[in-house]
Amino acid sequence: MLTDEQVSQYRRDGYTVAESFLKASEVSDLIEEIESVCTGNTLARHNTARLEMEPNQPPEGTLVRRIYEPCTHYPLFRNLSEASLLLDCVQQLLGPHLVFHYSKINMKPPAIGSVVEWHQDLAYYPLTNTDSLAALFYLDDADTGNGCLQVIPGRHSVRLMNHSSDGLFQGRVTEPVDESKAIALEGKAGTVIFMNGMTPHASVTNHSQRPRRTLILSYRAADAFPVYFGETTVRAETYVRQVRGEPAPAARFSMTEIPIPRQLKQTASLYELQDLSRKHLGR
Repeated sequence: MLTDEQVSQYRRDGYTVAESFLKASEVSDLIEEIESVCTGNTLARHNTARLEMEPNQPPEGTLVRRIYEPCTHYPLFRNLSEASLLLDCVQQLLGPHLVFHYSKINMKPPAIGSVVEWHQDLAYYPLTNTDSLAALFYLDDADTGNGCLQVIPGRHSVRLMNHSSDGLFQGRVTEPVDESKAIALEGKAGTVIFMNGMTPHASVTNHSQRPRRTLILSYRAADAFPVYFGETTVRAETYVRQVRGEPAPAARFSMTEIPIPRQLKQTASLYELQDLSRKHLGR
């Protein structure tokens, strides 16, 4: 369970950190499963429905950038997503009726791990209210050298920042970001960060010789319903499941305006969308 201080920090700052949430043996088991999933895949030949490879490597390169939906496809990760200790913490932050939304593993390989620019998760999947969070598990020791998470505390409690340009969703904040307010969330393997879906966050390229693998699980309150905008919404809802409490009989609205992330073309991930945005805007 989270302490009262941790819950208060989440309400105030949009995040809180729980160190040593996973035991060393649990981290080792998860990494072993990751290595099994990744083995045998190359940039030229891999399952695009399950993996995304780092683009800046030769065709025979084996560096994976992201694993899609581990908590759907692999029992070890699914069991973690439904673990009582984890759901108890999420319930403290979102209430008793919980929906699992999605999962992914950002790999950040040594010396190449891709940059993630400033964004807010709720810009990608508009909901009727903001009771949505990500639980980010560090599976390696994470620091500024290997691209740990950076957040801007307190910015979650006001309007969603602009993520569009010329009417198209860019997958990153397009208005000025005051990075002087950003803090780096360093932590040992086994640390979990509970981060509000409205909290601006980013991470830099992994310049070290160490990996920085992060397992990300997203949850939302059962009465936070998706705002429908076509096939993008259908895809985003593919892996949703009730994990605690009861389905909500009605949607709860907490915003008077909900930006719709209309894209020029379908992209596989945040990485690809941000890459396209940099090329499109020239920055």
